[in-house]
Amino acid sequence: MRTGVGLVLVLAAATANATSAAPGYYRFPALSGETLVFVAEGDLFRVPATGGVAQRLTTHAGEESYPAISPDGLTVAFSASYEGPTEVYTMPLAGGLPTRLTWEGRQALVVGWTPDGKVLYRTEAFSTLPQAQLVAVDPASKRPTVLPLAQAADGCFEPSGQVLYFTRLPFQGSHTKRYQGGMAQQVWKWQAGTAEAVPLTGDFPGTSKAPMWWQGRVYFVSDRDGTMNLWSMREDGSDLRQHTHHEGWDVATPSLSAGRIAYKLGADIRIFDIASGHDAPVPIALASDFEQLREKWLDAPMEYLTAAHLAPDGKRVVLTARGQVFVVPVQQGRLVEVTRRPGVRYRSARFAPDGKSLLALSDESGEVEWWRLPANGVGAPERLTRDGKVLRFDGVPSPDGKWIATWDQDQELWIHEVATGRGVKVATSPHEGFGAVSWSPDGRYLAFAMPARNTLSTINLYDTKGGATVAVTSDRTDSDEPVWSPDGKWLYFLSDRNLASLVPSPWGPRQPEPFVDRPTRIFAVALQEGLRFPFAAEDELAGGEPQAEDTASPGGKGGGSGTPKAKAAAEGQGKPVVRLEVAGLQRRLWEVPVDPGRFDSLACNDKRLFWLSHPLERDAEGELVALDISAKDAKPVTLAKGVVAFELSLDGKQLLLRTEKALFVIDAAAGEKVDLDEARVDLGEWRFSIDPREEFRQMFREAWRLERDYFYDRKMHGLDWEGVYAKYAPLVERVADRSELADLLAQMVSELSALHIFVRGGDLRQGNDEIHPASLGAVLERDEAAGGWRVAHRYAGDAEYPEELSPLARPGVGVQEGDVITAINGVATLSVPHPAVLLRGQAGRQVLLHVRAVGGSERDVVVEPISPEEEAELRYDEWETTRRRRVEEASGGRIGYVHLRAMGGRNYTEWARNFYPVFDRQGLIVDVRHNRGGNIDSWILEKLLRKAWFYWQGRSGLPTWNMQYAFRGHMVVLVDQRTASDGEAFAEGFRRLGLGKVIGMRTWGGEIWLSSANTLVDKGIATACETGVYGPEGEWLIEGWGVEPDVVVDNLPVATFRGEDAQLEAAIRHLEALIAADPRPVPPAPPYPLVTPAGVQRHPTQPQR
Repeated sequence: MRTGVGLVLVLAAATANATSAAPGYYRFPALSGETLVFVAEGDLFRVPATGGVAQRLTTHAGEESYPAISPDGLTVAFSASYEGPTEVYTMPLAGGLPTRLTWEGRQALVVGWTPDGKVLYRTEAFSTLPQAQLVAVDPASKRPTVLPLAQAADGCFEPSGQVLYFTRLPFQGSHTKRYQGGMAQQVWKWQAGTAEAVPLTGDFPGTSKAPMWWQGRVYFVSDRDGTMNLWSMREDGSDLRQHTHHEGWDVATPSLSAGRIAYKLGADIRIFDIASGHDAPVPIALASDFEQLREKWLDAPMEYLTAAHLAPDGKRVVLTARGQVFVVPVQQGRLVEVTRRPGVRYRSARFAPDGKSLLALSDESGEVEWWRLPANGVGAPERLTRDGKVLRFDGVPSPDGKWIATWDQDQELWIHEVATGRGVKVATSPHEGFGAVSWSPDGRYLAFAMPARNTLSTINLYDTKGGATVAVTSDRTDSDEPVWSPDGKWLYFLSDRNLASLVPSPWGPRQPEPFVDRPTRIFAVALQEGLRFPFAAEDELAGGEPQAEDTASPGGKGGGSGTPKAKAAAEGQGKPVVRLEVAGLQRRLWEVPVDPGRFDSLACNDKRLFWLSHPLERDAEGELVALDISAKDAKPVTLAKGVVAFELSLDGKQLLLRTEKALFVIDAAAGEKVDLDEARVDLGEWRFSIDPREEFRQMFREAWRLERDYFYDRKMHGLDWEGVYAKYAPLVERVADRSELADLLAQMVSELSALHIFVRGGDLRQGNDEIHPASLGAVLERDEAAGGWRVAHRYAGDAEYPEELSPLARPGVGVQEGDVITAINGVATLSVPHPAVLLRGQAGRQVLLHVRAVGGSERDVVVEPISPEEEAELRYDEWETTRRRRVEEASGGRIGYVHLRAMGGRNYTEWARNFYPVFDRQGLIVDVRHNRGGNIDSWILEKLLRKAWFYWQGRSGLPTWNMQYAFRGHMVVLVDQRTASDGEAFAEGFRRLGLGKVIGMRTWGGEIWLSSANTLVDKGIATACETGVYGPEGEWLIEGWGVEPDVVVDNLPVATFRGEDAQLEAAIRHLEALIAADPRPVPPAPPYPLVTPAGVQRHPTQPQR
């Protein structure tokens, strides 16, 4: 039976006709006999397998998922986030209070049950390297037993409990159909007592997962025909059979019971009968109040603030938050709710120059267009543009109200005529987008910053009358933030021209790199000849500058400063008319007398320049700085600290400041260190409601549109993207909570068959009890006889960094393996299910432990527990530390080892810690297994590309070489299936640049890069991959397949669990062979020259000069 697009919707109509209850969005089916349990609205429901109105089993606000019914049909196990982390719980199938079984502080996901009644679940809590393992926990004793497999993500036992069929790898993280990269899931078989597990589905490079045993056959889900369908095979992997034939709709989360398989398809649950082959949807309806669809009030709108702008006179602020627009008074007045359209997202609302209306982007039409809104909230919105085809960004209205400048995702800068909506394209950027834009005081010229072909940003002026563009700066410098003086005579801007390095030379540990700590200076360009620089020192010629003749007349006629028009302009009653003299423009450049720094966000009024200055420290807060425009030795003053952004009002009299949590309006003439408490914009009463269903509809449409606008291939990999929308859009009406919307978005975006597409975040429902767990950094085992919990294993970190050790191993604590913790803060540890109960909320705080040592002595110690995230890093430290020790021991110190967990900026610390101590070894292993990606591959590759081309030798000591810290020995890179993104780019670059071989397993296969900028209105996202990677041969690299290693070595599940690391051993052997064949010793210095009467006698091997 084949199902097409319409079949998934049949159930909704049938159910609505059959009952008065409503259809829902159904996930995670669990079948047992005639009972079906599933998840809807984040809760567990129960319904007969034949269908009907479902009964709610749970009501907690925490998310429940992955239910599984016990073999006796009396208990349901499930995962739930009742206290924050997702843990394993059980409850009677008839209803009752859930019982918690795990205390891991990390994600624990139920997989099923063992034949002897234990709950089988997936976790990373027992693995040092972050990878999924299967654990069986006894509901009675709550004791977990880790299955002896280093990698196992889901699985099932056959009835004897001696054979496990399991999926070795977990879901690879990116939502994509037809995936065949290195993390493609495969079904494996493990029999207790055998030396190793064996693969059963390795014949197909795509996905095979979710094995279920029934009467000598293993049923599983696979996309062998392009869509996830139900398949089966014999226990040895032979005799493949396909059982369902859905097209385009993937089978998900199957559950087998007594010869029937329940599974999710779209938003429905279906049951397939193995014997008869009958496959049909289960007609389910929910007797629910759909509480999560009720009107919802936001009590903290600042968390969703995306834009804030001042009124022209600085007396009001327009806010854009959660897609809606509000106007608030700076002092007294009414808070205006300008928009009341929950199914529409507004962006970037600004005041028009008249202060009576607002200009905002809106997707009401289905595309992002410019609209005009009444600033007082009275009246209907007016659509201004009708040419939207791609996402537009922030717009800046001209001072005369005629134009609005905006840029879009196609890297085009446009101006739109407000009266007609007519658009004029100003420029197309060759790289990314645009910098700041700024209108001349008369609205004729638009100054904008745009990257040149060499990526350096240039300042340009566009003339709205003639359409000509003039370059203010060349592409030799990086310039941004153009702003006009109010009289229209000067254009100020920032430019990175102070390229003096804080580091004076390459000498020192780790070869210090050049670093420009204060690159930015402030410059001004005179737009006319003969102007006197406002900061110029006074001299006898001061005051002799001719007055511009056209400050009040477009034609440059009409008299000088004594004319009525000029006087009116000087008194602020008229607007200057800008006269641009193009000839010699770039030569009329002045530097503002301010020390260089790290500046951005320049602004200017008739008295001052304003900018943000950023201290050098990482994550340091910005400072708002002002400088008087004066020839009398003016000095910058700091007005406020902790400023994220600021804006100057159109009249130049007020400043809007934004910090992380508040808004402030201060006088632009304010002195140093303004008291911001007196200037705070009162938002204490700002609350507003949203309609979740309307938001779900809007977010679905926007996610589809943003994917279209951000995806690197305009043709969307050949898909009918409109057809994709039509396929999934009807299911939005069945979505009843944010998690269900995420599931639907994941289905939709997976059609692109690309990686780096993640669905995450958003306004997900959470429980009221957000309790933060803590850990002692050790494996603890309950020991009734000893009267407490025994330290079975203390995770071993790097002793060189004591602050990163286990809390029990810190100096002065010294709790050893075998010691028993009998009490925590005076409470007996045997009185609770797990010591983690007593450690809740204690991360980073002092905790008193009573410890009985192995020898019987007792003592109290004070420790500071760590968070689950820190514990995960500690376990990872042990894995990395043991690899390094193994390399040292096996090679006798000849081979160095560096592991990179990711390729983010902070991961450079790992490189610096571990490469420079071993740069002079004969061999080097760069281990990027499990590397999560990032963007610093070029940093690392550049270091490895260094060559030693000469040597220094003094009268004593060892020789050194230039380039400093160049690695002269042999190198190899280790990869595995979970090497991802920039980790893959590094591995491929390592090989292509001829640095050495790649050993391990084929990698993830994600090499279309992304920015994660396409967020939705509730801060969730369905990411789009934006920048493809191709080689000089003209082929896309890595994407969808991964990096193929030169030497294939797998770390098999059982052997790896026993502590073996076949990939590491292969790397060591590989390097030892290379070293033996080519040892590359440091060449000795030649004999020193001898001075003879005939001259300097050089060694014969040296060339004579």
